[in-house]
Order: sequence, then structure tokens, then C-alpha cells
Amino acid sequence: MTTLLIIEQVLNGLQFGIMLFLMAAGLTLIFGVMGLINLAHGSLYMVGAFAAAAVAGLTGSFVLALMAAMAAAAIAGVLVETVVIRRLYAADHLDQVLATFALILIFSEGTRWVFGSFPLFLNIPAYLSGPITLPGGIEYPLYRLFLIGIGLLVAAGLGLLITRTRIGIQIRAGENDREMIAALGVDISRLYTLVFALGAALAGLAGALVGAIQSVQVGMGEPVLILAFVVIVIGGIGSIKGALIGSILVGLTDTLGGIFLPQLFKLFMEPATAQTSGSALASMAIYILMAAVLIWRPTGLFGARA
Repeated sequence: MTTLLIIEQVLNGLQFGIMLFLMAAGLTLIFGVMGLINLAHGSLYMVGAFAAAAVAGLTGSFVLALMAAMAAAAIAGVLVETVVIRRLYAADHLDQVLATFALILIFSEGTRWVFGSFPLFLNIPAYLSGPITLPGGIEYPLYRLFLIGIGLLVAAGLGLLITRTRIGIQIRAGENDREMIAALGVDISRLYTLVFALGAALAGLAGALVGAIQSVQVGMGEPVLILAFVVIVIGGIGSIKGALIGSILVGLTDTLGGIFLPQLFKLFMEPATAQTSGSALASMAIYILMAAVLIWRPTGLFGARA
């Protein structure tokens, strides 16, 4: 296996991890601040993808499509939070799981009713299509590098928001003692709605960005949601830094495991057996990673809660 191929797969893993970060960042904020298990977060990812595909089809503008994805997901998030989620903060986690699972079904059937059952396609704009030559002669898709750049910019922006702004101070305080900040005069309901809308907008952005390299279809958010939960368990609940590191670890583990493990097994197995066994182990690798992190640090890499 050539060095160029290895570098290309590392970039693929990084891109996959950065996209997971956009999902996991919003999810970890909602989980950390509100203590809410939101299974419908993947549906907001799907809403963003469908909104982007619809707007891109009408206007031909990829930038407008991304803006529409964030806006649609944020609006959907605000409606969900005010109509449904607000009644679940004091409820048992099982009630939260059941209610948000019901939201998955509602979003899926509602989307199917509006857009139909057939996948939609969001084209990569011409100015981001094609490969770019990196140092060392590596040709890599420009759009995937764009995804990495957008994700890193969002990570930097979230870091500044959380550490340098008044609302960030309130969010961090809400993670530690929401009753105290309510007693100090902070409108906790408004804070919760804002956090939920922010998390939803990030999920919608991720859905739109990924929709350009995959098909946009009903149910596309559920597989990503599972990986996002793995990420926040690894990184630590409520930690943006943990979400970023955890996402990159999961992305690299999943991508490189799928490439290297079958090759490794071929050293002492028949090729067909090695491919099957290596692929099976690669699909379990991220969960093995999660278990190893939890054994070492039960609160995750950067989690503060016991």
C-alpha cells in the first residue's frame, strides 16, 4: 500500500470525522446543558439535507442551499423544543427516549409526504468540483477539503462562542448548575431554546454538506446519530473539544480500519476470509475504541461529570 494512498485515506477519515463533529457538537451541547437524550437530532440532519436539495434545485445556488439547511433545521429545532421537548426536561430519560423516537417517525413520514420516497441529489458546485493537487503530488477532491475547512472553522467559532462570550458563559454554567443560573436571573427557557436551535442548525449544515456526496433520502440521519452518540461518549458529555477529538478519532478509526485490517489479516489468512474478517472487525472498531476510552476514563476524554 503506497504512502499516497495512506495519506488519502487519512484525509478521508479526517473529513468523515469533521462531518461527525457537526452532528456531535450540537448533540453534546443539548445533552450537556439540558440533560436531554434527543434521538430526533438525526431527523434535523435530514431536514437540513432536504431543505438544501430543494433550495439548490430551485435557485441553483449552493450557498443559499447551505443557508436554507441551517435555517430550516433551526426553525424545526425551535418548534420541537417549544412544543415537545420543553415538557420533557423534568421527565425520566426513558420518557425522553420514547418521545424523541416518536419524533423520528413523525419527521420521516412528514418528509416522505412532502418530498416522496425517492432520493434527491444535491450537486457539488462547479467551483468546488474536481481534484486539487496537494504537496507530494496527491490529488484529492476539492469538495472534501472544503468540508474539512468548514468543519474546522465551525469548531473554532464554537470554541470562541463557548469561552469568550456571555452566552457561552451561560451555557457552561447551565451544564454545571442550571438551577443556580435560573436563580441569578438568566431566562433558562430562552437559553434552552437557543442551545437547541444552535445544535439543530449545526446538524442541518452537516446534512446539507454530506448530501452533496451522498443521496438525500428519508432516514439518512439515524446511522449518523448512532455514531454521534459514540463520539460524545468518547469525548465527554458537554465538551466541544471532546466532540472534535472524539469525532476525528472515530472518523480515522472507521476509515483506516476498513482499509488496513483486511490487508493485515491477509498476512495469515486466505484473501476471502481475511476480507470478511477484517471488514467485520473494522465495523466494530469504533465501539472497541469507545469501550477502551470508558475503561480508562469513564466520563470520556474531556468529560467533567461523573
